[in-house]
Formats: sequence, C-alpha cells, structure tokens
Amino acid sequence: SNKQARGAFGEVQLNDLVSSALPPQAYEFQSTLSSGVRVDCLLHLPNPPGSIAIDAKFPLESYSALRAVAAGDTPALAAAQRGFQQAIRKHIADIRDKYIVSGETAESALMFLPSEAVYAELHANFTSLVEESYKARVWIVSPTTMMATLNTVRAVLKDVRMREQAGAIQKTVGLLLDDVKRLDERVEKLKSHFAMTEKDLREVDISADRITKRGERILEVDLGDEPTALPKP
Repeated sequence: SNKQARGAFGEVQLNDLVSSALPPQAYEFQSTLSSGVRVDCLLHLPNPPGSIAIDAKFPLESYSALRAVAAGDTPALAAAQRGFQQAIRKHIADIRDKYIVSGETAESALMFLPSEAVYAELHANFTSLVEESYKARVWIVSPTTMMATLNTVRAVLKDVRMREQAGAIQKTVGLLLDDVKRLDERVEKLKSHFAMTEKDLREVDISADRITKRGERILEVDLGDEPTALPKP
C-alpha cells in the first residue's frame, strides 16, 4: 500500500534482471541525464539506437481498484477502468517527456511493470493504451518480456564486441604482413651476402690451388748434380 515501497520493489526487481543478464559496463542504475532527471536504469548501447532509459512503474492502486469491482457493477467498473487508464497514460507521458532526450538517448524508452498480472491486464483489456505507448515510443515490458529484451541487448553488445575484435585482428594481421615483408627483404640481403661469401671462397680456393700447382712444378725441376761441398778451411 506504500507508494515508496512499491517503487523500491520495482527498482530492485529491475536491478536484479539487468545485473543478471548484462555485463556491468553495459548499464548504469540511477543515471542522471543532462536535463538533471534521474532514470532508474540506463542501458549503454552503441549508436544506433543509443542509450536506452528504463523506468520502473507499478500502478498497483488503480489495478487493485479495478480488480476489486464487484461483478455486474458497471458504473464502478467504468470508473476503475478510467483510473487505470489515467495512471498508465501518465506514466507513458512522464517517460516520454523525461527519458527520451534527443542526441543523448535512443528515440525510445522502456516502462518496466514489475507485475505479470498488471501487464496481462493491460494487454488483454486496454489495447488502445498499448497502441498509445507505441506512438509515444515507450515500450511497456513485464519481468518476462524484460528478460527477453535484455537477451536481445546482450546479443547486440556481443556482436559489437566481435566487430571491434575483428577490426583489431585485421590491424594485427596487417602489421604481421608488414613484418613478413621486411623479413623477406632481409633474407634476400642475407642471401646476397652468402652469395658474395661463396664467391670469395671459390676464388680463395682457386688461388690456393694455383699456389699448390706452382709449388709442385718447382719441385719437379731437375737441377742436375748434387751441389759440391765447400772445402774445409
């Protein structure tokens, strides 16, 4: 029965859903926009669509009044339906005016209803309100549909990370190819040095062979008689 407690209940449930589905860097609770207003949760998505605001709303009083109408009490039912419509319509307008900021957030925002029963009542008997929310670009979600939405957000963030990593991989491969090219150039230089060294070794071998052959020819020369011994003094 306490509005503040209901608001806290919706925020806690929203926090649990978001923190269990997304990495910490993908969201911020109680985020303050440039206009000075504070939103229950801001999902950080790349452009497009940009950051998406989520505000928890729990119109329990109007819903309880609607469910408490006795069967057959048409005037009371009509009054309760008007009260429920007014509560939902006000929440839609508040979210549209406060949490959709051109150039700062996405062009749409989410209204989180922390009750499957209220969400079911809205879609079963107040389809015109749902259509109004679409026109205002305020998407109404329950705990179940909120989790489905968060799974989609997680898939988007994963795709963004993959694309970022693909760019980093391409950059690294480019640098690797540059290194391979430089290595090839240095191998070619080294091969030329080896070729020069091989040529020098062949020339040294040729010179050594010539020297050996000349020495052998000298040894083969016949100098005649043995040399005469010198007389003793």
